[in-house]
Amino acid sequence: MSCGEPHETDCAEVLDHLYEFLDREMPDADCTKFEVHFEECSPCLEKYGLEQAVKKLVKRCCGHDDVPVDLRAKVMGRIELIRAGETVPDHDVTAGPADAPSPAE
Repeated sequence: MSCGEPHETDCAEVLDHLYEFLDREMPDADCTKFEVHFEECSPCLEKYGLEQAVKKLVKRCCGHDDVPVDLRAKVMGRIELIRAGETVPDHDVTAGPADAPSPAE
């Protein structure tokens, strides 16, 4: 999507990194560039507003679910394996013997 007008920051770049902007996962200087772009470009501003509204809706509807303790432990275990440089197996490394898949599966 592009509005057809020249901007210092291209519309494609803004839209490619929109979620990073929404989540404040980019440097302040880049955030400032995006804010300037939104002031100049109504199609990108509209897309930003839509994505912001969707994000708020998802947070309101799904933001209260607690993560199961065992799921958190499994995810953290995988992260630790990756950080340690170990190969992450395709199967569930945290499953007990009763949870392990049988050879027929």
